[in-house]
Amino acid sequence: MNVLSPVKPVIALIGGGRMGRALIDGMIQAGVVEPTSVVVVEPDAQSRAWWQENIPACTLAESVPKAIAGASVAILAVKPDVVVKAAAEGGTGWKGRLVMSVAAGISLAKLTQWLASDRVIRVMPNTPCLVGEGASAYCCAAGATSADRDLAYSMLSAVGWAGEVNEKQMDAVTGLSGSGPAYICVAIEALADGGVLAGLPRDLAVRLATQTVLGTAKMVLETGQHPAALKDAVASPGGTTIAGLRALEQNGVRSAFIEAVAAATTRSRELGS
Repeated sequence: MNVLSPVKPVIALIGGGRMGRALIDGMIQAGVVEPTSVVVVEPDAQSRAWWQENIPACTLAESVPKAIAGASVAILAVKPDVVVKAAAEGGTGWKGRLVMSVAAGISLAKLTQWLASDRVIRVMPNTPCLVGEGASAYCCAAGATSADRDLAYSMLSAVGWAGEVNEKQMDAVTGLSGSGPAYICVAIEALADGGVLAGLPRDLAVRLATQTVLGTAKMVLETGQHPAALKDAVASPGGTTIAGLRALEQNGVRSAFIEAVAAATTRSRELGS
């Protein structure tokens, strides 16, 4: 098992939007990254203002070359259609440093071609990294060393679960855990709406729905039991839960979640092409 690296990296974050914020803010809170060791390139004025207000110790750079010049790790956190432009802007500056890309669908083959370097790790994190409960899968190009792998693991595991996967699995990872927080937020919102319909005040309904999702997820992780077994343990004969489960099946909730993951996986493949 890898352990947290004692050396805190100097990070160039190319793209300071939601995912970049979640990753860096989470790593800072976990103590594996120093805010003074973060350089951010972000053209959007609102996003720049967020960094100035929330992490004022970081540096805002005007260009990619300036950001990566002194960095040991560069994180590409831009939209997939911007990666090639950012790579070109960095020129030969990518060589000699680890590059981690979180752009959905962009393959290692394309990254290594555009960056003219194979010291690259492709990552699919998700936004719960912000609260230390992220799920991050990653795969490595040929030039990534064992030390690079350890560093990627230490950074990502500091903000949740992290694991190395086969690159062919990355689109499915994107469809499931990368996009998954949005699905769960819809589920929480829908549960709360049901509570309001049944007579609960909105704030109480949201709190109950949120805590129920949190507690159930923790129970699945800590008991190691299959979700179906935990579901059956709650569904007593002729009871309230089995009546609710029947309604879920009648309305295709299970199928809807499956199709959501499948659709997002397909879209990730499209972005990569």
